[in-house]
Amino acid sequence: MSESTTATNDVASQYAAQVTSDLEHNRKEQDRISAEIVVLQQELAALQQNHTVLVNMQQALGIVSAPVEPTTVTDSPTVPTPRRKAAGTGKKTSKKSAGRPARKKAEKPAPRKETAAAAPADQPTLVDLVRRHLTEQSEPRSAAEITTALGQAHPERPVKTTVVRSTLEGLVAKSQAERTTQGRSVYYTATQAASPDASEPQADAQSG
Repeated sequence: MSESTTATNDVASQYAAQVTSDLEHNRKEQDRISAEIVVLQQELAALQQNHTVLVNMQQALGIVSAPVEPTTVTDSPTVPTPRRKAAGTGKKTSKKSAGRPARKKAEKPAPRKETAAAAPADQPTLVDLVRRHLTEQSEPRSAAEITTALGQAHPERPVKTTVVRSTLEGLVAKSQAERTTQGRSVYYTATQAASPDASEPQADAQSG
């Protein structure tokens, strides 16, 4: 009977030590996951704050886009329930915690693609403005000079040098402008086809 009692006590001691070890590991896992949840909530709060700033800037600039709803989070992190050790078995419970929340990032608004501002129906197009400006000049002009002149003449229609250069190349392709190179600089002049029609001479009055 003494040997049987000793063996039973040894098995009980082994189970007790195993359960104690598993509980300690479970507590550490809960603490680790809770800390990760706090960090994720801080990151999400920062993203939500940036989202609010970006939306305000978007409204101030008059940009219209589909609204993006920020991701909401609960006030307190959810801690997974500890697993219970199966009775009558000596196997360890799995060390991997189930139900770990996946990291989510708040969606950022798509960057606004820069395009040339389309002219209203009652205003001349950029092509017309560039062609008209060229015809009014007596000397060749570069794309940068034309951009500056148009920006001063039409401050309500901001244009970029790259867009003006593309417009000038389009006029060259249509034989409505000529391109000349001086060193590393490129200059443009209006062709005779793009010049305004010469005023027709008035007919001499005939004496009756």
